[in-house]
Amino acid sequence: MISRLKNRISEIFIGKEEVVENVLICMLTGGHVLLEDVPGVGKTTLVRTIAALVDCDFGRIQFTPDTLPGDVVGLSIYNMKTGEFTYRPGAIMHQMILADEINRTSPKTQASLLEAMAEGQVTVDGQEYALPRPFIVLATQNPLDCLGTYPLPEAQLDRFMMRLVIGYPDQEAELKMARNFLEGKMDQPIEPLLHAEDLLKMREEVKKVYVSDGILTYAREIISLTRECKSLVMGASPRAFLSLVTAARGKAYCMNRDYVIPDDIKSVAEYVLHHRLSLTAEAKIQGEKMDRLLSELVLKAKVPME
Repeated sequence: MISRLKNRISEIFIGKEEVVENVLICMLTGGHVLLEDVPGVGKTTLVRTIAALVDCDFGRIQFTPDTLPGDVVGLSIYNMKTGEFTYRPGAIMHQMILADEINRTSPKTQASLLEAMAEGQVTVDGQEYALPRPFIVLATQNPLDCLGTYPLPEAQLDRFMMRLVIGYPDQEAELKMARNFLEGKMDQPIEPLLHAEDLLKMREEVKKVYVSDGILTYAREIISLTRECKSLVMGASPRAFLSLVTAARGKAYCMNRDYVIPDDIKSVAEYVLHHRLSLTAEAKIQGEKMDRLLSELVLKAKVPME
């Protein structure tokens, strides 16, 4: 099923197989995804394609500077006939949410997503409302140097399991994309390959993937190195450690294994940690890059031999 999903997505979202696989890893492990790149590289197309293939209840929130928290989580409306307040669900009451241009809205509205992403519920006027399962947020973000953007706070970024940068396609992939567009293949209906219940069953299978104590120690050492690094403002959080191990489980499952190996940790470490860390002012002045720094930290960690 994973192979069929990858192949079908790659027919529409061309030339970015690694991005597709990482999004599927997050779906299989219950994590949320932050897609960051310039407009027009296919972020929304990717999310819409996945939602159609999984046949989940899909909702889209187009964030703008005037979007209010009530638009996201819902609000209580006074019913004059009954004399009581009635909850009107917000746009987040769907299984799969496309949070489009999440950093174009105000910090107050961004914060309305925190409880939903961490606990799978929202609280309105003191009343808790559970979100449908499975629940996943796939957010798109424009680079901070684009006009009208607000930086996401650290607490918000920490809720995302992975940050993925799509990038421009290569020449062959872009020409193939143009040919498919001209021939109308991009507009063909997408038939679902699995249902929400199937995804929940697959998530239970991922939880059975074995993680040895050596692998846990290896992942913990990578996290510890980020906390000791003087080029970083702060180290990775315990949630980042859990996300790293969980993502490695999903990677092993996608590779048709029921146990995690060190290469699984290495392959997902950059995507799990990049958005959770920030360089100090001195490191930025010296020209340090986060990608290179993370690669060095991963190489420093002692790889378990058994």
